[in-house]
Amino acid sequence: MTETLAFGTVDTVLGRLLVAETGTGVAALHFRDTPAARARTAKAAGLPVVDAPGRVAPVLAALRDYFAGDLKGFEVPIDWRLTSDAQRQVLTTLYDTVPYGRTVTYGELGDRSGTGVHAQVIGQIMGSNPIPLIVPCHRVVASNGLGGYSGGSGIEVKRWLLTLEGALPATLDWDIGRAP
Repeated sequence: MTETLAFGTVDTVLGRLLVAETGTGVAALHFRDTPAARARTAKAAGLPVVDAPGRVAPVLAALRDYFAGDLKGFEVPIDWRLTSDAQRQVLTTLYDTVPYGRTVTYGELGDRSGTGVHAQVIGQIMGSNPIPLIVPCHRVVASNGLGGYSGGSGIEVKRWLLTLEGALPATLDWDIGRAP
C-alpha cells in the first residue's frame, strides 16, 4: 500500500491551524491554512495527498483540548521525515523531556540533546521545527528572557502559549479565548 499524506484543520484562538499527517504520524503543523503551506508540505513529504478526515481527527481533537486548557501532553504519533538527523535529535529531546508548563533554555536543550551544538543553533532548529505546538518549541527560552518565536504572529504567541501552560503568570488582561 502506498503511503499518503492527509491534511486537516482546526480553528483556534490563534487562527485556523493546518495539520499534515502520514500513516506514521503528524509530520507538520502550520499556523495558517494556505494553499502554499499545503503544497510545500506535500512536496517536502514526497507523498500523494488524500482526503482522510478519520486519520487527522485524533490530533485535531487533541489540539482543541489543548487550546481549551484541558490537555497537558500530546500523545499522538510523530513522523519525523521532514527533519534532518540533528533536528530530530534536538526536537525528540525537547518532545520527551520538557513537559507542559515547563521551559528550558536554548543552551540547556543543546546540552540535554547530546548534540554539542551552540544555543544559537538550537534557536535555528526551533525556528525550523515542522511540528510546532505538539513538539513544543515555544517552551525553549533564552537565558535572559523569552527569546524568539517564528510561529503564528511571533513572540506574543509564545508568551500566550506559555501563559496558557502556566509557565508565565497571567496578566490581568489575559484571556484564554482572546488571541495575542
